[in-house]
Amino acid sequence: MLEFPTLLRAKISAGTSDEDTLFLEEVLKDYWISCVSREASLLARKEVLTGKAKFGIIGDGKEVPQVAMARAFRKGDYRTGYYRDQTLMFALGVSSVENFFSQLYADTENDPFSGGRQMNSHYATPFIDKKTGEWLKQTEQFNISSDISCTGGQVARGLGLAMASKKFRELPDLDTEHIFTNHGNEICFCTIGDASTSEGAFWESLNAAAVMQVPLAVAVWDDGYGISVPIDMQTVKKSISEALAGFQSDEQGEGIDIYVAQGWDYPTLCEVFEHGTEKMRNDHKPVLFHITELTQPQGHSTSGSHERYKSKERLEWEKEHDCIAKMRQWMESCNMASEAELDEIGENAREYVKVCRQRAWDAYTKPLQENQQLLIQVLQKMTDEANASTLPIVASFQEELKGLVNPAFSELAKIGRKLLFQTQKNIEGTAALATLQQWLGESVSHKNNRFHTHLYSETAQATLNVKTIVPTYAPDPPLKTGYEVLNHFFDYALANNPALIAFGEDVGVIGGVNQAFIGMQKKYGEARVFDTGIREWSIIGQAIGLAQRGFRPIAEIQYLDYIYYAFSPLVDDLATLRYRSDGIQKAPVIVRTRGHRLEGIWHSGSPMGTLISALRGMYIVVPRNMVQGAGFYNTLLKGDDPALL
Repeated sequence: MLEFPTLLRAKISAGTSDEDTLFLEEVLKDYWISCVSREASLLARKEVLTGKAKFGIIGDGKEVPQVAMARAFRKGDYRTGYYRDQTLMFALGVSSVENFFSQLYADTENDPFSGGRQMNSHYATPFIDKKTGEWLKQTEQFNISSDISCTGGQVARGLGLAMASKKFRELPDLDTEHIFTNHGNEICFCTIGDASTSEGAFWESLNAAAVMQVPLAVAVWDDGYGISVPIDMQTVKKSISEALAGFQSDEQGEGIDIYVAQGWDYPTLCEVFEHGTEKMRNDHKPVLFHITELTQPQGHSTSGSHERYKSKERLEWEKEHDCIAKMRQWMESCNMASEAELDEIGENAREYVKVCRQRAWDAYTKPLQENQQLLIQVLQKMTDEANASTLPIVASFQEELKGLVNPAFSELAKIGRKLLFQTQKNIEGTAALATLQQWLGESVSHKNNRFHTHLYSETAQATLNVKTIVPTYAPDPPLKTGYEVLNHFFDYALANNPALIAFGEDVGVIGGVNQAFIGMQKKYGEARVFDTGIREWSIIGQAIGLAQRGFRPIAEIQYLDYIYYAFSPLVDDLATLRYRSDGIQKAPVIVRTRGHRLEGIWHSGSPMGTLISALRGMYIVVPRNMVQGAGFYNTLLKGDDPALL
């Protein structure tokens, strides 16, 4: 949690009643967090433009609606979002300002969300113990599902996280230890920029949420642009809430509730988020929060300037409607704080962020400086021990090292390798060579830990650690068709694993187009074996979210070539989840399909080369027969990696 300034404590203690004191405390804290977040955004851009970081995408202009939304967020809830939610993370205490800058620097040691593997402002909280793979108690924390950059993709995963709440209500005996749920009352908050509502994943997932009636709270941050493209070229009627008017809940309760609020109106935002989410906790239905009239003071990212595409009138309007400035005006009008007091809060926020940035920078650069000094010492030893022909080489490397400003570890390692290559023959048997070789060996080890871990499970539950079960046959076994073999296995698996659920197009009532689940819905109920619409992207999203909350989903894509419609969530989300979260999250999804029959290119074809190349992080298994297929399912269900079968 962000440190609360002394001046605010003094202001709060002057409240006239307990109720007034509490209200004033909440408002001043929200204003303080908003100011801190804005200063972090401003300083982050400077860090990129001065070369200390490579790229920055930040959340300035969205501060006030995010502190309002944080007030409605409860322990056990989930959030799946996009890369402008830093204020929400600060308000929830999920991220410190130091964490924010550590990720900006891609600090592999101090970025707690991805270990330096993701772009900045991509957040994740631990769902599992990365050493054991065991689930943590999600009901006792704010749960942030690992972000992806692909705009719109987070909505599909949010559908699954929200759907899990519904499933826990339908299956009340499933999580008796309350690891994943408190009677299914959790909400999944999903944040998205207005321009990204143009993505098909948004419409597909929102339609599915409305059909299934799951507690998905979608907050659309509307600042009028998608990079340089204005809203009138993005959204019909220039309003996503108007475009979705047909989704509005009717008298029968079908559809979604839609709320619209201006992003600079703090008291209304607090009321709207509180009312909307409380209603969701009672009726468990989806909601859209359309937050309008937001701004983006520094433009889309550090790679460009919004003055290139916004008119002078628009820029002036944005200055007048800046959400923090508007909140300040409201506070002054209500006599909550004087102009001088608010100025002091702003100045304290500026100084506080500078201190946090310096702490993060020092933590990032200290080991780099130590390694740089070690190489300098190695070169000095070489100067003392090398022959005359080696001295010019050593001198050139000394100059190169001294000339490095804020070197990356890769630059140091590159110099070390070049140095070894060019001098090894001439310094054989010296202490300098031994020190250099040791340093290079340690650098490889560090590199492997930083970048080559957690592509697949490394725990005792890893799929490759599961003991092989060799099939045995009776002397005179009955003859079964392939689908009967699988059907027998699914019956066994559903009976023995209450967290196992199966779904997809035609899976429920008829048991799949090839009958492998025939009779399973009738035997185990519609909550566990069920149909979906024709919507491959959100089928995979459902599976990811469900798996992140302890279910073992088998998601069916009816035929192999249709998997291209699900390719983005498979490639960008599921296959990379464990890796991009640095081992703190997992989603052991099994995707089942049929094809690879070389019969046509749009039905049962064989895009295996594409899948094998693209889905690193998932197992791809193709059984020779259905007995082996049953064995694959059995093995995968005992492991904790995702797979395509």
